[in-house]
This record gives sequence, structure tokens and C-alpha cells, in this order.
Amino acid sequence: MNDDFLIDRTIQGDQEAYGQLVSKYQDRLFKTMTHVVGSSEDAYDVIQEAFLQAYLRLETFRKTSRFYTWLYRIAFNVAMGIKRKQKPVSFFSQVSEINSCDYDSRQRRPDELMTSAENIELVQKSIALLDTDFRSVIILREMEDLSYEEISEILDIPLGTVRSRLHRARSILKEILLRKIL
Repeated sequence: MNDDFLIDRTIQGDQEAYGQLVSKYQDRLFKTMTHVVGSSEDAYDVIQEAFLQAYLRLETFRKTSRFYTWLYRIAFNVAMGIKRKQKPVSFFSQVSEINSCDYDSRQRRPDELMTSAENIELVQKSIALLDTDFRSVIILREMEDLSYEEISEILDIPLGTVRSRLHRARSILKEILLRKIL
């Protein structure tokens, strides 16, 4: 079923329809929010709050964007609120949490798995070092595969700012990775 139909059914009182929306997007949102906030516990709190807020505000959803884009925007705002209230967390605890996100390891040789796991960890550690503004655009573009327009809408920033932040984020990430490799 498409999102608009499920949204309309939810607004009419069909809670099962909203449950289908939650089921459809919870894993994707959880994985992304884990990268944004740096811990699975905080990501769980973020998505729980985001789904609650989305449910309470569902009648305000204008359907001018995709539901996931709107939901992500809510989750991102919740995440930023949590990050502002948090005490600083050590870099290593953030990276270990991010590493717990799974990746496909089936049908690979052990040496390939080791190299792949090391590369993934290196990139994740490097992304975790980025400032939140840069980390957000990298995650949305490279991990979520969202368009520049969708990123602009989610982050509520101009399209040119998305492009410049993404360019700058990639440059910084490249510098970080080169320093770690050399």
C-alpha cells in the first residue's frame, strides 16, 4: 500500500495503517539515526519520539514531499535536541555503537571480511569526526541516497548550502582518511 493511502486511513482512525507505516520505515530510520546520534540507545529514543510526533501531527502533513522525508525531518530535529542536551560522549564509544550496524558478510572470504570490516570501521570513525552539519549531509546523501532537494527539505537549508556542505564534507572526509591511511 502506498504511503498516502496509509496516512489517510490513519487520519480516519485506523491505527493499524500507522503501524504499517512504522514497520515500513523503522529499520531504515533507526540505522540512519544511529549514525546521526552515535548510539543505538539514543537512536531508539529518537525514532520512538519521531514516530509519536509524526502520529500526533499527521493531519499537518501536506503530501508535497514523501512521507519518509517528512518523518526524517522530525527525527533529525529530535536527534539534534538530544545531542544538545547530552554530555560529550567519547569518540570510541560512538564508533563502537556505529560499528554495530550490520553489513552483508555472506559469501565472502575471511580475508575479504577483515579488509571490508576494517574499511567500514575506518570510514565510520572518520564520519563520526565530522561536525554535525557535514555529517548530516554525508549520511543523507551517501547512506540514505537522498537527492539534494530532499536533503534541502529535511535540513531546512537552501540547495546551494547542501551542495557546499556536501563538497566540504567530502573534502574533510578525504583529508581525515588520507591522514589515517598514511
